[in-house]
Amino acid sequence: MRPHGPTAFLAFLAAVTTAAPADAAGDAAKGRRIAERHCSRCHVVGDGNRLGGIGSTPSFPLLRRMGDWRERFETFYARRPHPVHVRVEGVRKWSGLPSNAAVIRLTQEDVDDILAFVESLPARR
Repeated sequence: MRPHGPTAFLAFLAAVTTAAPADAAGDAAKGRRIAERHCSRCHVVGDGNRLGGIGSTPSFPLLRRMGDWRERFETFYARRPHPVHVRVEGVRKWSGLPSNAAVIRLTQEDVDDILAFVESLPARR
């Protein structure tokens, strides 16, 4: 890992902006509804939209199988392209660019719920 650059920034961001501990319990059913409403316009989030999403965007089940899936979902709003169109209440806006899609407004509780939903997905290899 380089001392500067995107990797260092994401590590710093995860440490600073994650308000809930890594094992925080959210509501998986609510997280699924949030993901289906907002995330499914770009991602396949589960069986409900298996043929949806954007082809170049990783699915939630694929991301869940990655070793760092939890960090990815805890900090998704700071990872490109999310800072342009995702706003999490209480978290500094990370982009001054105009949104290229309808803005998604979430709370930290919503992020925890999405995390609980993803955690409920099978971690099959």
